Amino acid sequence: MGVQAVIFDWGGTLTPWHDIELADLWRAICTAHLPPDDVEKAAAALADAELALGRRCDEEQRSATLPEVFEIAGVEPTEALLATHFETWTPHTHTDPAVPGLFTALRERGISVGVLSNTIWSRELHERIFARDDVLHLLDGAVYSSEIPWTKPHAKAFRAAMDAVGATDPASCVYVGDRPYDDIHGAKSAGLRAVQIRHQTTHAFERPGLTPPDALIHALDELLPHIERWHAP
Repeated sequence: MGVQAVIFDWGGTLTPWHDIELADLWRAICTAHLPPDDVEKAAAALADAELALGRRCDEEQRSATLPEVFEIAGVEPTEALLATHFETWTPHTHTDPAVPGLFTALRERGISVGVLSNTIWSRELHERIFARDDVLHLLDGAVYSSEIPWTKPHAKAFRAAMDAVGATDPASCVYVGDRPYDDIHGAKSAGLRAVQIRHQTTHAFERPGLTPPDALIHALDELLPHIERWHAP
C-alpha cells in the first residue's frame, strides 16, 4: 500500500520550536486589559491553570480547552482579551518555510496530509494560522485535542487523525513529531510509522523505555526521502 497519509504534530514540528515562559505571556496579555493591581494575580492564575491542565493532558491523556483555563483561573475571557492572546502568541506560531513545498510534494504523490495536535486552542484559531500562512488548503484533515476527549499518546487520538484524512490502515500512515513520548511512542504504539524531528530541547522530553522512531530528522526538508522510500512499490 505504500504511504497513504502523513500526519504532523503542530507546535515544534510545523512551527519552529520556541522556549516560552507562560507567566510572561499571560502578564503581557493581562496588562493590556486589566487594572494594574489585578495583573500579577490574574497572570499567575492563568499560567498555573494552563500548566495544571497540561499536566492532566500528559498524565491522564485527557484533553483541555482554553475556556477551561479561564474558568479555573477565574478570569473573564472578553473578546478583546482573546484577541490580544492571539496577537501575543503570533510570533511563536509561524509555519516553517519548508511546509508549503513539503505538503505540495506529498499531495502530488497521492499522499494525504493531516495534523494531530495536543492543544487547548480551538480549530478556528489553528485554521486562522494555517490560512494566514497559506497552507490551510493543503490539509486533507486535522484533529485538535481540544475537540476530542483524548490527547496523544492515546491511540484513539491517532485513530481520529487517521479518520480525518480518510486513512484506514495505520501501517500505511506516518506520524511526524518532536516529542519522544506523545508523538513517537504514541504513534508507534498505535501502529503508525513515526519520524522524529529533533530540536534543541527534545532531550528534555526523553524518558527510558520508549519506542524509537523509524527515522530521525533535524529539519522538515529532510523528511521527503524517507517518505519516498516507504512509498515506493
